[in-house]
Amino acid sequence: MKKQQLLFLHLFYWCVYILGTFIFPYLIFGTKVDYFKITFAITSFICFYVNYFFVIPKFFNIQNLSKTLLAFLLSVFCFVLIRYFVEEIFSPYFFGIRNYAEGTGFGFYFYDNIYYSSTTIFISTVFCFFKLMSEAEIEKRQLIEEKKNSELQALKTQINPHFIFNTLNNIYSLVYQQSEKALPAIEELSQLLRYSTKDLEKDFISLEKEVGYLESLIELEKLRIKNPELLIINKKINFPNLNISPMLLVPFVENAFKHGDFGGKGFTLKISDENQKLQFHLHNFKKLKSKDSLSGIGIGNVIKRLEILYPKKHKLNIIETETEYSVDLKIDLRNE
Repeated sequence: MKKQQLLFLHLFYWCVYILGTFIFPYLIFGTKVDYFKITFAITSFICFYVNYFFVIPKFFNIQNLSKTLLAFLLSVFCFVLIRYFVEEIFSPYFFGIRNYAEGTGFGFYFYDNIYYSSTTIFISTVFCFFKLMSEAEIEKRQLIEEKKNSELQALKTQINPHFIFNTLNNIYSLVYQQSEKALPAIEELSQLLRYSTKDLEKDFISLEKEVGYLESLIELEKLRIKNPELLIINKKINFPNLNISPMLLVPFVENAFKHGDFGGKGFTLKISDENQKLQFHLHNFKKLKSKDSLSGIGIGNVIKRLEILYPKKHKLNIIETETEYSVDLKIDLRNE
C-alpha cells in the first residue's frame, strides 16, 4: 500500500468518525455537540497515533503473547490516563464539571475505559499493520533491486576479462607469426577497450554502440581468417538509439569465433530491429576436433542477464549439434 493510499485511509476514517459522532446525530436527532464527546474525540485521536507510531511498532509481537498483551495495556493506559486527566482533573478544576461521578476511583475508571478504548486501539493497530506491511514490501523490492544490480555488475565484469583473454590470444598468434596484421589488430583491440571501459559501467547503451562492438570484433577476427568473405553479415538497424544492456550480444559472436570452423565454412550473422524488437540470428559450424561446448561461461552470463533485465520480454533459442551452432534471440527493446 502506497503512502498516498495510507493517507487517504486515515482521512476517510476520521471523516467517518466525525460524521458518525457529531454531524449525523445532530442532523437526524438534533443531538447537540457535547463537551465530553469533544474530549473523547481528542483523546481517541491522540491515543490512535501514540499506538500507531510508537506502541505497535515497538512492542507488538504476534509470536510473543506477553509482549502483545503489554502493547495492548500500554495503549489502554495511555487512553485512560489522557481521558482521566482531561475529564476528572482539568475539567473540574477549570469548568467545575466531570464525566464520572465524584469519588470514582482510577481503578474503576481504567476498567470501564478498556471497552471505550478498544475500538480506537483496534483500528489503529490494523492501520499500523497496513503501514508495516507496505514498508516491508518496499524494503523487499529495494533488496531485490540491489541484488539484481550487484549480480548484473558481477556478470558484466566476468564477461569483459573473458572477451579480452580470447582476443589477446588471437593477437599473440599474429605477433608470433610476425604477421603484418598484428598492428591493425592491436589498434582494433584498443578501440574495443575504449568502448568497454567507457560504457560497460552503464546500465544501458544505444543499440548502435552494441552493434559497433560486434563490427569491431568481427573486423578484428577477420585478420586471422583465411577466407573473410565467408563471414556473411546482414545488418538492418532502423532505431539506432534504442537502449540495450552493454556486452549482451558480444559473447555469442566471440564464442562463435573461438569454437567455430572457418576452414571454408564461415558463419552467418543477421541483426535487425523491426518494430523496435531486436532480432539476432547467428549460425556457424563447429570445429570437429573441439570437444568444448559453445555455451560456456560467457553464454551462461548472458542467459542470466536476460532473465534479470528482460523478464517476459525476450526469447532465446540455442541449437547445438556436433557440427553446428545457432542462436536466435529476440528482445523487445521498447521503453528501455
